[in-house]
Amino acid sequence: MIQYKTYSSNLKCLEIGQGFFDGWPNPPSVEKHREILEGSYKSIVAIDENNMIIGFINAISDGVLSAYIPLLEVLPQYKNQGIGTELVKRMLEELNDFYMIDLLCDEDLQSFYKKQGMFKAQGMMIRNYKCQSGREMG
Repeated sequence: MIQYKTYSSNLKCLEIGQGFFDGWPNPPSVEKHREILEGSYKSIVAIDENNMIIGFINAISDGVLSAYIPLLEVLPQYKNQGIGTELVKRMLEELNDFYMIDLLCDEDLQSFYKKQGMFKAQGMMIRNYKCQSGREMG
């Protein structure tokens, strides 16, 4: 049975499953992953029966007009079970009073997000891959 919860400090005790950021050449560490969950405007996690985080989605926002969804991740062994769909659904419900909700994704993922009620748009980006594992604070 999968549970979905808004990430908060009382969930810090949960283990974060291994295998997130599949295919990333320089993925964030578990510590950086936790910083992402804690530092976001909103993070929602999927938790398995062993109290392990197996999926997550996060949003960053100005809290007024706009929100951006930078990450949706489900552990590879849990994919194709509707977990990502449920995470997106729940996040869009949380953000439904914002004027704009944006995300960037690879072209092969656009059909997935279209099924969630989003539409294709144009965008621009910079990727600084040397910092892919997380910016050093200090």
